[in-house]
Amino acid sequence: MMSNLSRKPLLLWFDLTHDRSTEALMAQFSHVCDCKLAKAAAHSERQQADMICMHFDRPDTLSLNLLLEVKRNSPGIPITMLTVQHSEELAVWAMRSRVWEYLVLPLTTSEKSRYLNVLTQLCELRRNTRSQGKAQQIDHFPSLPDSIRLTSEHHKHKALDKVMPYIDQHFRECIDQKELAQRCGMTAFRFSRLFKEVNGLGFLDYILSKRMNFAMDLLANSQMPITSIGYEAGFKDPSYFARAFKQFANCTPSEYRQARQLGEPVAEAAFLKGSNAPILDSLVLSLGG
Repeated sequence: MMSNLSRKPLLLWFDLTHDRSTEALMAQFSHVCDCKLAKAAAHSERQQADMICMHFDRPDTLSLNLLLEVKRNSPGIPITMLTVQHSEELAVWAMRSRVWEYLVLPLTTSEKSRYLNVLTQLCELRRNTRSQGKAQQIDHFPSLPDSIRLTSEHHKHKALDKVMPYIDQHFRECIDQKELAQRCGMTAFRFSRLFKEVNGLGFLDYILSKRMNFAMDLLANSQMPITSIGYEAGFKDPSYFARAFKQFANCTPSEYRQARQLGEPVAEAAFLKGSNAPILDSLVLSLGG
C-alpha cells in the first residue's frame, strides 16, 4: 500500500465552466496527480485533498461566491483558481480572497511545470506537518509578469520600435522629428531625450552619421562622382557636402576615396571622437535640405 507521504497529490476539482470542460483540463494533470471532481468525491476524500482547484471560464457572481463558500468550509485546504477570462480586477479579487494560486488559461508549458513543482513541495510540507496540528507557510514564488521582468532598456527600445526601421530606410530624405514623436505617442522633447538614451546620439546626430557613413561607403566602393554621392547621401548642396564631410572625416571626400583605394589608414571621424559640437552646429543646418 502506498504511504501517505509518497502518494500523488490529490486535486479536488470544481467545474464552474459553462461548457463543462474541467475533465479535459484535469487530464493535463493526471499523469502526476490524482484528480477527482468535487461532485463525485466523498466527504473523507475532500478532507484529504491536497489542493482544491476551481475551474472558471467566465467567472460570475454566483461562481465566485461559491469559491468563498468553499474556502470557509475547508479553511485548511489551499485553493487554486484557474480561469480563461482574466482581468486585473479579477486577479486583485483573488489575491484579497487569499487563494493560494491564480492561473490564467491556457497554461504555458513553463507555467504548468512551475505550478506542479510548487504543488509537490506543498504536499510534502502539508503531510509532514499535518501530525503537528499546525499549518506551515508555503512560499511558491509565482513567475513575474513579462511587463515587470523586462528591463528598462528593453522598454526604451520597444518605445522606438515603430520609427527606427523608417528612419534607417529614409535617413537620406527630410524627416520630421515631431511627426516621428507623434507616431510613438510622445512629445517632441520626450522623443528627443529617449532617442539619445537608446542610440547614444541625438536624433540629428544619428541622421547625419547615417548620411556620412553612407557617403563613405559609396566613396570607397563605387566610381560615382563625388557630387552625385553628395546628392545620394541626402545633401542638395555639393559644396556644403564637401565642407561638412571634411569636418566629419578630417579629410575631403576625394582624399578619403584615394586613401581607401590605396589601402592607407583613414583618420578617425571627428564626429565619433566626442569633439563634434562645432561640426554639428553647421551640419544640422542642411539636414532638411
